[in-house]
Amino acid sequence: MKSETGFDPALYDRFPTKGERPEGELEELERIWCGPKGWQWITAINNNFIGVYFVGAAMLFFVLAGILALLIRTQLAVPMNGFLPQETYNQIFTVHGTMMMFLFAVPAVEALGVVLLPQMLGARDLPFPRLGAYAFWAYLVGGLAFFSSLFFGLAPNGGWFMYPPLTSMTYSPGINADFWLLGIGFIEISAIAGAIEIIVGVLRNRAPGMTLDKLPVFAWAMLIFAVMIIIAFPSVILATTLMELERVFGWPFFDALKGGDPLLWQHLFWFFGHPEVYIIFLPAAGATSTIIAVVAGAKLVGHRMVVLAMLATGFISFGVWSHHMFTTGMPTISTSFFSAASMAVSIPAGVQVFAWIATLAAGRLKVSTPALFAVGGLTIFVMGGLTGVMVAMVPFDWQAHDSYFIVAHLHYVLIGGMVFPFFAALYYWMPMSSARPLSERWGRWVFWLMFWGMHITFLPMHLVGLMGMPRRVYTYLPDRGWDVINLVTTVGAFLFGLAVLLWIIDMARNFRPFGDREAGNVFGGPGLEWIPTGLYSVRSIPVVKSLYPLWDDPQLSKDVVAGRYFLPNSATGERETLVVSALNAEPQYLQRMPVPGVWHVLAAVLTAAAFLLLTVQAYWPALVGAVGAVLCMMRWCWDLDRPRLADMVDIGAGIMAPTYVSGPRSHGWWAMVITLVVAGMILLLNAFSYVFLWSRDPGAWGSPPPMMATALLVAGYVGAAGLGWLSCKALALDRARSPVIATGLMVLATGLLCVVTYGDIQAWLGAGLRPSVNPHGATVASLLVWQGSLSGITGLMGIYALLRLVFGHVEARRPSTFQLIALFLGYTAGQGVFGVLLTHLFPGS
Repeated sequence: MKSETGFDPALYDRFPTKGERPEGELEELERIWCGPKGWQWITAINNNFIGVYFVGAAMLFFVLAGILALLIRTQLAVPMNGFLPQETYNQIFTVHGTMMMFLFAVPAVEALGVVLLPQMLGARDLPFPRLGAYAFWAYLVGGLAFFSSLFFGLAPNGGWFMYPPLTSMTYSPGINADFWLLGIGFIEISAIAGAIEIIVGVLRNRAPGMTLDKLPVFAWAMLIFAVMIIIAFPSVILATTLMELERVFGWPFFDALKGGDPLLWQHLFWFFGHPEVYIIFLPAAGATSTIIAVVAGAKLVGHRMVVLAMLATGFISFGVWSHHMFTTGMPTISTSFFSAASMAVSIPAGVQVFAWIATLAAGRLKVSTPALFAVGGLTIFVMGGLTGVMVAMVPFDWQAHDSYFIVAHLHYVLIGGMVFPFFAALYYWMPMSSARPLSERWGRWVFWLMFWGMHITFLPMHLVGLMGMPRRVYTYLPDRGWDVINLVTTVGAFLFGLAVLLWIIDMARNFRPFGDREAGNVFGGPGLEWIPTGLYSVRSIPVVKSLYPLWDDPQLSKDVVAGRYFLPNSATGERETLVVSALNAEPQYLQRMPVPGVWHVLAAVLTAAAFLLLTVQAYWPALVGAVGAVLCMMRWCWDLDRPRLADMVDIGAGIMAPTYVSGPRSHGWWAMVITLVVAGMILLLNAFSYVFLWSRDPGAWGSPPPMMATALLVAGYVGAAGLGWLSCKALALDRARSPVIATGLMVLATGLLCVVTYGDIQAWLGAGLRPSVNPHGATVASLLVWQGSLSGITGLMGIYALLRLVFGHVEARRPSTFQLIALFLGYTAGQGVFGVLLTHLFPGS
């Protein structure tokens, strides 16, 4: 490939270096990357710690949700059972589904990526370790608070999908639904934070030479997974926000009596909800591809086809959301399109399945617990995929919809496509983080109990569904032929629960993390993650020349441990890693990593507190929590743009690299762009809501502000963006007064943006905007709320820039802070122009 950076690939020939490394290098790395002591474990940010915490929390929620599932099955074991009251059953049913989908499935695979990716990519850590730690603490605190609502009778009771009008204030007048809406929206923000870190980490924090064609299949899966989160999760954040605005202020987005449409909720929810199935499946598929190659002792057959299939799955999955809505009366052409797309998405999944079968045939299977879970998951997932093709056919879906057939299909896909591969990953990669591997003997008991428990539980559900048993019911009448089937299903659920209990016992017996050694490469894997590591990950960052580096170069591990590659020491005396080009993985600069601290933890706890206080309508304490969270984030960000210690440093073998870059080459710029993609998705989905509700009742649309106001608002937004651009240009002049002039322009730009946004709101109020009267007012107000939120954040950024000037942290040699503020400012101004043109000019007079 052509060089992207001017780096000479011939420099790789200097590695591995010869001779003994200077004394004290390893001790210095251990001192700099030392682990937390005592209560300092709360402040840890290393992936070695946060990743393990993350996986542990996800499995805690899996176990808690599983206990709720056993309560559900106990209630349904016999007809007319009084084990659970109806309201309690509805709450348990809702919390079970919500926890499995939102608190286990996505966070678990994200956590697996946090644990594995730095070692797998040969990096010291992911690029934003404090962001990852913030995401974890926010997830843990929010998830525990959500689960605890069960004990106070405040748990949501409208199903994990929360369809209106059931969840409207009319039918759910308490705060139960608010716990779901605010809690889940908040937890999804945590997932997005983790996705940003994964995208930048996979693309920019790789070992030199690890070009995209040498990127491990699991890393490809995590990259696609994170991109899908960035595109899909804004939809559920917007949906929950609109529902909460309707419940609190009476803005009619979904209320049909005021011109809203409950189908808007289904469109927004399933635009997130169906891609989420593949968001969950793809990392599990990446893990399966990795594990099957190892247990078969053969390289993955069709590696490139598998990667292309994962890319195709991610793309097609965004075109199938409405197959959940075949019974809602959609036009025939729409149902035809979504039916075809729903069947088409099975093709790339089939490519991966045949690649796994071919790999097993090409090698010789070594039976082990990871092998059993990988092959067992493959079997279950194929069965779920076959029923998926069935429900993709509209006539059959009309018959099976809202029956237990759908419950069976859902669990076959999710358990076969995620749970079994995840357990395979736990057994396969546990020796990387634990001094002892999990027991093979116990593991086989866990597998077989789980495998047969799964089939005994969910295979009969297909039959009882076709016999007419509806889903989401808390009891049923006798003499309908469902009694025996439900009893058998309940027995299977307890077998599955017994398997999980044995796994917990095995974990207590053998899992020993955070020690001085790991069990090591028990299964003979070929990836960099099996190189012996410390808290600094790899001892030196290797040059990668193969997709299977440890199989193709058995000496590589010893050379890395001996410090014969990049960064064998600390070039600056701080925590560091290399940042490389996105395509060719050529070294670009040295990234100085942050150290543990308490600010990200406080920010996460205060953010969670603000959302929870909003739920119970304690508005002033919620405001205090939000302000505290913002202050903690500002303090957390204060050290990101630190002074340079040296312009260039030796990163190994005499190769020099800069310690600071700005603009599109910097990892911070990439993170900001991804964040703005999230903001853009919320904007586009908000615009979709505006147009969708207009199409339902065009006559309800009122008149926009006058054209003069439109022109002034557009000019104001453009002017604010222009001032932000001038601020960066002024700083780049590098003169004595450049910091003052640049800061003044930036403060002026952010202030102007806030003023223009306020003017936009006033223009609509002057035009008679009444959000609680009709969907026109509600959707315009929602766009203004989103614009006002981003403008407010921009205003805080202006204050932050001013504070940096006051404390002497603004200089031309460190322009990143101002560039990122200008980037956010430019997007917010562009969003303002889009919103003005959409709401003022469409649908016209």
